[in-house]
Amino acid sequence: MRLGFNKEFFVGLLIGLCSPIVFIPILLFLMSISNVDDFNDLWSQFLANDKNTSRYLSLALISNLLWFYYFLNKEKYYYARGIIMGMMCFAPYMIYIYFIR
Repeated sequence: MRLGFNKEFFVGLLIGLCSPIVFIPILLFLMSISNVDDFNDLWSQFLANDKNTSRYLSLALISNLLWFYYFLNKEKYYYARGIIMGMMCFAPYMIYIYFIR
């Protein structure tokens, strides 16, 4: 049985891990504009408060859905698998922050 780990899978995994990290500052900036809050306040709240970190990170994971549907429509299934695996890599961290801390 072949597991399906190839170059396309690892590129998708890299996209799945990096996309939310890049999207978090954009998300916080958009939230600061819409709520008329200061970006620095939201950023310090993101870094200091664990509950908000989990919430903002889960919102940032929505950016992976765009990549997932893009590669799914292009029939690049290994990229889509890597993106799903990248999203699943964030799950233990979010569960730890939300329920244990």
